[in-house]
Amino acid sequence: MQFIWQTESCTVKDVLTLMPEPQPPYTTVASVFNNLKRKHYVNQQREGNTYVYTPAIRQSDYKRRMMAWFVHDYFSDSYKDMVTFFARNEEISPEDLQDIINEIEKQP
Repeated sequence: MQFIWQTESCTVKDVLTLMPEPQPPYTTVASVFNNLKRKHYVNQQREGNTYVYTPAIRQSDYKRRMMAWFVHDYFSDSYKDMVTFFARNEEISPEDLQDIINEIEKQP
């Protein structure tokens, strides 16, 4: 999805040219596009003998869905447990935690 949001409109070949070596096979990237299309994350339009893909979902909405899925599957729908996990594993500093608290307190 990152490549699709960056380019706003792309083909499988376009994405392959943006990827570092060693590039995955064309069929692998095409399969990813098909999965994204099936999940309604991208739109597909035929142009000549290729398909052009455009984002069907905003990046912010996609992130929200992915994070909700992640928290649901790994932290039993508890954002508190997720933050605690990262804090205990020293992935989040006390300063970062304070910044998070400050952001939460700013919310209307």
